[in-house]
Amino acid sequence: MTLAADTRPLLLLVDDEPTNLQVLRHILQEDYRLLFAKEGARALEMAERERPDLILLDVMMPGMTGYEVCQQLKANSLLKTIPVIFVTALGDVDDEARGFEVGAVDYITKPISPPIVRARVRTHLSLVRVDELKQTRLQIVQRLGMAAEYKDNETGLHVIRMSHFSKVLALAAGFSESAAEELLNAAPMHDVGKIGIPDAVLRKPGKLDEDEWQVMRQHVEIGARIIGEHSSGLLRTAQRIALSHHEKWDGSGYPNGLRGEDIPLEGRIVAIADVFDALTSVRPYKPAWPVEEAVAFLREQSGRHFDPRLVELFITCLPEILQIRERWAEQPAA
Repeated sequence: MTLAADTRPLLLLVDDEPTNLQVLRHILQEDYRLLFAKEGARALEMAERERPDLILLDVMMPGMTGYEVCQQLKANSLLKTIPVIFVTALGDVDDEARGFEVGAVDYITKPISPPIVRARVRTHLSLVRVDELKQTRLQIVQRLGMAAEYKDNETGLHVIRMSHFSKVLALAAGFSESAAEELLNAAPMHDVGKIGIPDAVLRKPGKLDEDEWQVMRQHVEIGARIIGEHSSGLLRTAQRIALSHHEKWDGSGYPNGLRGEDIPLEGRIVAIADVFDALTSVRPYKPAWPVEEAVAFLREQSGRHFDPRLVELFITCLPEILQIRERWAEQPAA
């Protein structure tokens, strides 16, 4: 009979006093797998090898203090995300502040209370799980955006550039840092609906006829259906962008003929970022436009295709936009 694997979270307990380790073991052993270390260097070795989900760490230990251990953990790219909770007899405010400065997520003073230890461990493991879910969701969004690139003639660098352009413009338009970052991460999904467009239309080297153009226009609604309906967050932003980035300020865009501020702000931002990068990049059907000509086009289309206020903000941000273009420039074919 094969025994099921023990999937309980793995904790590393570090204290130079065996009695303290026994106390923690008694409190935590029913709910967690436990590892033990009595000094800092050993703790670092075990963390590197076993990758625990959380570390409970004493401060005052011979050789290497807990503060030094925590600093080394946070300096290691493979270990820095492991939450560290200090468990120590040092109860001064300055000691606690020092613990947070070196990267701990919590600070428990001795003598310890079993309910407090259990609650703090449970809380910080829950936060780790939430962060992992966010990262997984972000990776799925990014990879769906990559899937669309495989169908199109555009490169992954286009998606990177226009996403960063979008963030810069969003900040200029008054978005918070977190909202602008969400837009940066959602923008790569703007053309995901091209997955559903036949290659004969999507990759046609010449101009599309009217029937083909009607098929191509369907990519925005296909993209919105792929992303789905969400009440909030990254995927809601991605869906709004996918559905609205071909709307035009004067109401002549698609799919819904929205006009002016009825167009979601995210879609208006991405429209400018997307078009500017497309104009200034080489495509199989055209050379790259000079920046000056692309800016002139934005001005010409201000109040027609694009939100006039956003056009002016984009032009104001042009030095930063050009730095992004240089950083993510296309490499010439070998």
